Amino acid sequence: MRRVARLASFALALVLLTGATPTPTPEATPDPEETSAPAIRDRQYWLNDYGVRRAWRTTQGEGVTIAVIDTGIVDGPPEFEEAVVGGTDVSGVGTPDGRTPVDVVNRNHGSWVASLAAARGGRDTDKMIGVAPEANLLSVSLGFGAAATVPFAQQVADAIVWSVDNGADVINLSFTTNQKAWDESWDDAFLYAMEKDVVIVVAAGNRGAGTQSVGAPATIPGVLTVAGVTPEGEASFEASTQGITIGVSAPSEGLLGISADGVVEEWKGTSGAAPIVSGIAALVRAAHPDLSAADVINRIITTARKPEGVSEVPDPFYGYGLVNAAAAVSAEVAPVTENPMGDLKRWIEVNRRHQPAPQPTPTVTPVEIPPLPPADPPAEARSSFLPSEDELRSGTLPLVALSGAGILVVLGVIAAVRRVRSARVRRSPSKP
Repeated sequence: MRRVARLASFALALVLLTGATPTPTPEATPDPEETSAPAIRDRQYWLNDYGVRRAWRTTQGEGVTIAVIDTGIVDGPPEFEEAVVGGTDVSGVGTPDGRTPVDVVNRNHGSWVASLAAARGGRDTDKMIGVAPEANLLSVSLGFGAAATVPFAQQVADAIVWSVDNGADVINLSFTTNQKAWDESWDDAFLYAMEKDVVIVVAAGNRGAGTQSVGAPATIPGVLTVAGVTPEGEASFEASTQGITIGVSAPSEGLLGISADGVVEEWKGTSGAAPIVSGIAALVRAAHPDLSAADVINRIITTARKPEGVSEVPDPFYGYGLVNAAAAVSAEVAPVTENPMGDLKRWIEVNRRHQPAPQPTPTVTPVEIPPLPPADPPAEARSSFLPSEDELRSGTLPLVALSGAGILVVLGVIAAVRRVRSARVRRSPSKP
């Protein structure tokens, strides 16, 4: 019996680590439910193909918190019972804990996203398991379009700040605005998260939903943008898009997710590729708790596998390549001093037109002016035709003097001329 118990334990460990179905021994008769249960785990092909199970040999994300800013993680499925440790609503129509889906059309979306990141499947192979099954989740419910009373830009900004203040190590954003630009209120919110050392993972968007190239928030410098690939590792035409801000690629087709009613359903989109990478980021943070957010992102993009046919990275469809959880957790990667996906603070300084800083109010120092000299006493009344004393000194007298001198000169000249003429007359000879 001890031998049977040891064989059974070994078989169960093999299932958890490799996903393979062990061959039952003659001594142990497998339970019928266990025989069919691995179907869900086997359908989670990304656990094996992207090194997740190998990464679990080091960590399963314990101690790390992932904030899922989405339509809300439903309260009820056992896979979320211990995983969700907090939440809030920013839409104005949800419940305070963020656990009630606020969008009728997309009510499953937040739960699907959360289940890929950190569903607590445990040892029950009939349950879906997340990439980081021991990480914690924060459920922040927001509403898309008319499914909210608060403007969408404000919802996102409020959600990010709340997530940071409530312990998020990783933030997952599985939505796009289909516009490259973003509301200016997002500057402060995203920068706040980055300066608090939080990894922000964003979906690139899907062509099938009308996204031809990445839009905000995937265009914000510093976020890790995730594109989608098929189960064969090729860029998905419907469930992905392209853009120069793409960081890495992850599966976006044939995905599984836990719906609001607890049923596991198949779905597709980069909305699912992003939480797979968020889960990997949680694994890296758990394995290397001293790493900065920039180093976590650098590990994920540096260890990504280059797709076949791609010669240079980053590539507009794959970014730096297909994520590799095992390598991201265990590989030797040199530290970095800045976020390889960009510097939001620098971008804001260069591109935003801020109002000029208020000018300082000048300090006025009183100046003492010496008193004016006393005024001259008023002059006595006189005729305007008579020159004044000053006029006599400065004008009349000099003029009289000059005139007199001129007259004397003229008289002298005349007298001299007369003497010359008289002398000539006396010297002239007499006529005969």
